[in-house]
Amino acid sequence: MTDDRTLRVALAGGGAFGAKHAAALRRIDGVEVTAVVSSTLERAQKFAAEQGVGRGVASLDEVLAMDDIDAVILATPTQMHAAQTLACLDAGKHVQVEIPLADSLADAEACQAAQERTGLVAMVGHTRRFNPSHQWVRRRIQAGEYGIQQMDVQTYFFRRTNLNALGQPRSWTDHLLWHHAAHTVDLFAYQTGSPIVQANAIQGPVHPELGIAMDMSIQLRAESGALCTLSLSFNNDGPLGTFFRYIGDTGTYIARYDDLFTGKDEPIDVSGVDVSMDGIELQDREFVAAIREGREPNSSIAQVLPCYRTLAALEAQLAAAPGS
Repeated sequence: MTDDRTLRVALAGGGAFGAKHAAALRRIDGVEVTAVVSSTLERAQKFAAEQGVGRGVASLDEVLAMDDIDAVILATPTQMHAAQTLACLDAGKHVQVEIPLADSLADAEACQAAQERTGLVAMVGHTRRFNPSHQWVRRRIQAGEYGIQQMDVQTYFFRRTNLNALGQPRSWTDHLLWHHAAHTVDLFAYQTGSPIVQANAIQGPVHPELGIAMDMSIQLRAESGALCTLSLSFNNDGPLGTFFRYIGDTGTYIARYDDLFTGKDEPIDVSGVDVSMDGIELQDREFVAAIREGREPNSSIAQVLPCYRTLAALEAQLAAAPGS
């Protein structure tokens, strides 16, 4: 049964991704952003005024005590994700947390246990599942028209100082493995429909100030035999972002976020794949629909947990490597 009442959402995080979610939620009927939390009350109030949504409040605890909040979207620093997800579920609020769910397997499993205990909708922002480009490829796979032999993925940024996507100073440190690799590790298993059975990783030097590896290489093999080669860097001074090359039995495709091209760089029209060309909006629409329909969402904690098991295994491998 569908619940058609207005869904009242709180948004935690007044940064670059908070703004993306605010814009996306404005395009979804029957959704009201009731409150916004940021790092300070002043920033929350400024963000609320800029986005024309809800009211700025001082803390997530304040939001979780509100009776007029049904759900929370967390676009906060990685290190807060697991604890905040648990807090939302314990307070009886549906929750969508931006990728990654956690930066440890134990925390990710704790979040899954809380979801099972509460029965609430708990979803992780694995946006690649929703981008029209990747949806188009998936539909070909599901129709039996395409099989993946290898995915070759480049995740490249120029981030030698601690800045966010808007070029503003960050209060936390990003991570190639737990954040950026999570997108591809999950997408590879999702698109092949086959569990990852082998995973290898090597990394370059750790940055003396940021305390993270700035370059990383990951190899994956699915049970189906498909391979994934993933290169990640915070040192790349060139085109920025993540670019996916699908090498398959009946074609090669290149996905650049919501856009798709053939292996010869000819554009493919994916505008009819879904109701929007914005992957974040499609992700938020799934969250809203799952709450209204009382069902498990695509990219639920349960569905993405295998990704975090692989990340934990890769982290252990990197920690045990000579010179680490």
